[in-house]
Formats: sequence, structure tokens, C-alpha cells
Amino acid sequence: QVQLVESGGGLVQPGGSLRLSCAVSGGIFVIYVMGWYRQAPGKQRELVAHITSGGYTNYADSVKGRFAISRDNAKNTVYLQMNSLKPEDTAVYYCVASPPGPTVYWGQGTQVTVSS
Repeated sequence: QVQLVESGGGLVQPGGSLRLSCAVSGGIFVIYVMGWYRQAPGKQRELVAHITSGGYTNYADSVKGRFAISRDNAKNTVYLQMNSLKPEDTAVYYCVASPPGPTVYWGQGTQVTVSS
């Protein structure tokens, strides 16, 4: 069974930074496409960023230039470095693992709140 455990969320002031981590166990991490989604209150869940097994990255327009996704295959971990945070970045952030095929695994989510 594949399990994803996120950490690193919290409260930060506008303009601040946070780094989210997602540790994956029970699968073959190196072949997964890994991603981060977020869901703000009253809004649909949206893709923030993803990274392929080969290291190709893609970002939502709203976070380009501020967020960076990376992965450490030796640690089975994916990261989301978030800089220049804005109040509109407030959301629950979810880690997602996509192995080849239709199955997708989700983490439990971690709250990020950007407020003064």
C-alpha cells in the first residue's frame, strides 16, 4: 500500500516562505509523477505543480516564479518550496503520486495559511 505523508504547513506572513515535504512509502517512488494540489475554502481543487520521474516540472500560472517543486529519489520525498507567499495561497495542500496506470494516491493534506 502506497502512503503519502505531508509536512511543513503552517501560518506565515505575506511575503514569507514555507517548504512542504511529502514522504512516500510502499511503492516505487522513482517512477512516479509527483504533484502538489491545493484547495481553498469554497474553491475547486487545483494543480499547483508537478514533476516527472525525469525531473520535468510544470506550474500553475499563479505560482510561476514563486514556487519550486523538486524530488529526492534517494529519500522518496517530494518538496514544494513556496516563496513570496500571498494571502490567496492560503489552502490545504495535497501531495499526489501517480504511478503508470489509472491509480492515483493522495496524501492527507497540510494547511497553509498566509496572513498578517
